[in-house]
Amino acid sequence: MTDLLPLTSDVSAIALAGLHDFVRAHPRLFVLTGAGISTDSGIPGYRDENGEWKRSPPITLQAFLGSIESRRRYWARSMVGWPVVADAQPNDAHRALARLEGARHVGTLVTQNVDGLHQRAGSSDVIELHGSIGGVVCLDCGAHRTRAAIQQTLAEDNPALLDITAETAADGDAHLEWDALHTFRVPDCPVCGGLLKPAVVFFGEGVPRERVDAASAALEAADAMLVVGSSLMVYSGYRFCVWAQKLGKPIAAINLGRTRADPLLALKAELPCGPALTALAAQLAVD
Repeated sequence: MTDLLPLTSDVSAIALAGLHDFVRAHPRLFVLTGAGISTDSGIPGYRDENGEWKRSPPITLQAFLGSIESRRRYWARSMVGWPVVADAQPNDAHRALARLEGARHVGTLVTQNVDGLHQRAGSSDVIELHGSIGGVVCLDCGAHRTRAAIQQTLAEDNPALLDITAETAADGDAHLEWDALHTFRVPDCPVCGGLLKPAVVFFGEGVPRERVDAASAALEAADAMLVVGSSLMVYSGYRFCVWAQKLGKPIAAINLGRTRADPLLALKAELPCGPALTALAAQLAVD
């Protein structure tokens, strides 16, 4: 076998060779991706290498719906953090998965991410398990708006935040501490004046049944499962590993650090997503 990547680490070379052999033996993959695949695009992840929260957990659906104070905090942080996601570009890992799909190695790609980078990289068969941060929905009338349009409203209504910067967090959040939060104007639905919510699945909220069913059917049709850049600490993603084991389908993972599914894995490559997938796609193209 030719070298997959000019790496000096024997461990890396062995891991890449193992990935290559895994995909050759299981040509139709069900791929599940997480936040770790988008960190090279400048979008921070939620967890560290041990699967622990890097900072306080994200807002829950119950908190968002429960008080105007929680919604002020969410939208103020989102106003400051949104440009990071809006300006993010697909990285090598996204592009490599798109090439693998084009070569028919990937059947369906299920992502826990809400950034839309897989589609922008060229992947076509994508199930966004947790929705898209690029959209906003009214919980009263059901009207949909783009997040970009809401950002313009937020800027017009809250000019005091325009020059404030804060450390970015996952999925367009920001670590904002602002003394004048009580003055923040939360966006209302431009159609009915109702309550707006990002078109994403919040913590404490169930994934829509049709997405779970579509992903489950794709898993059944696949030869094996490949996890990329996810600790799988959230059950909405981890359950697919449980189901894959029950179906007798082997699971491989590319992830730096511990995953919840480590005991279920047939192969684990503790490598950066971009170099690993780029090398894998290149070697399979040579084959």
